[in-house]
Order: sequence, then C-alpha cells, then structure tokens
Amino acid sequence: MTPWYVRLILVRPERVRANLARVAEATALPRPTDWQLCLGVLRLWHRVMFRSETVGCDPGGHVRATRRARLLEWRALRLPFLLAEGAVVPLDFTGLGSTPERLIRHLLGAHHEGNQFVYDLELLACYGRLDELRAAASRVIDTDDDRARWLRDLTVFEGYHESLIAAVDHAIASGTAMTAADARDPDISLGAYLTWCARQPTTPAATLRAWRDGTFRFAAPLDNVRAEAA
Repeated sequence: MTPWYVRLILVRPERVRANLARVAEATALPRPTDWQLCLGVLRLWHRVMFRSETVGCDPGGHVRATRRARLLEWRALRLPFLLAEGAVVPLDFTGLGSTPERLIRHLLGAHHEGNQFVYDLELLACYGRLDELRAAASRVIDTDDDRARWLRDLTVFEGYHESLIAAVDHAIASGTAMTAADARDPDISLGAYLTWCARQPTTPAATLRAWRDGTFRFAAPLDNVRAEAA
C-alpha cells in the first residue's frame, strides 16, 4: 500500500514508478525508492524557494523586443501564463509523472537557461520522442502565426528555440551534450538527479536522523552526498 505522504508528494506514484522503470531500463540509471523520489521532489521545491535565480532566468540573455516578451520577463507575471499553457506542472516537479507530449510542451514554452535542457532531453530520449520535439521547435521558428509568436514571447529570450534545436540535434546524433560538471549536477542532469535521490535515506525516520546529524542537505551537490543507511 502506498503511504499517504508518497501520494501527497508524488501525486501520481503509479505513473512515476512506471516511467522510472522505463528510464532505468533504457539507461541503466539508478532506480530510487518512493521515499527517495519524494526527497528529490522536496529538493526541487527547495530550489524554487531558496535558489529561484536558477529557474527561468538568463542573466546574459537578450529579451525579445516585443512588448509582450518584456512584460513576461517578470517571472511572477509569466507564471499564470505558463500554467495556462501547460508548460509547467507544479504537481510533477520530476517530470516522471508527465507524458512525452507534456514534456514537449514544457520545453517549447518554459525558458531553460544554458544547458538546462538536458534533464528533459534525457527523459524524452527514453521515450524515443526527440524527433517530434525537433519538429515542434522548428515550427515555432519557421511559422509566423499567433501560436508561434506567443511561444517565442513566452520563452522571453532571443534564440531560445534555436538553442533548443541545437541541443536536440546533438542529442539525436551523439547523445545529450553536457560537461563533466553538468553530468554531476542534479539541477541539470537526469542521471545526476536520480543518483542524488538513490543516495538519500530510504525512510522518513532515517532522513530525520540524518538531518539532525547534519548529514542531510537538500542543496548538497552530488559530489558531497554519501549513501545513508536506513
């Protein structure tokens, strides 16, 4: 029986488990327990609350010249439109509860800074849907209609969809592009994220003990995380 707190945090634990099994089979990545995945979700919530500058921003980017893009640069104003578009799903921070179609919508409408495409591209590669993402991103660039203009403005920064296509092309041709540092960063890499989860305490009680001992930190980088016994 699935504990109530797992249903509260993972929302759709059965779907998350099924998609995680598919990812683990396709990639040989770790397969964390339900509670370890819950800690991964809480880690992402912690990031949004305390490291919000790492989400939806591009300090070195150029905002599109349209009035709408300049307004949407304000993240508080942008959020309701991202929710309406279905480009962000607050109840599925891991992406493991989302369909490939939802992940594609997320990548087309929600800005990802730098190489933060990686996590979602790794997921879509497991579903074999990278070609579909590329075609959709190409339509945003090549089509001059209300829908394409809206998605370009919703992602705020110039060159976003072009960068997305370049990342997809690399992923199709030779695997997802990332540096060694990216591959160890749970904020960027699906592999690092699942590894971080798999190294966490396996029960709420063990997590509480680790927190009291000072050995558990949500924002700890992967290199500083050690496996904890239950």
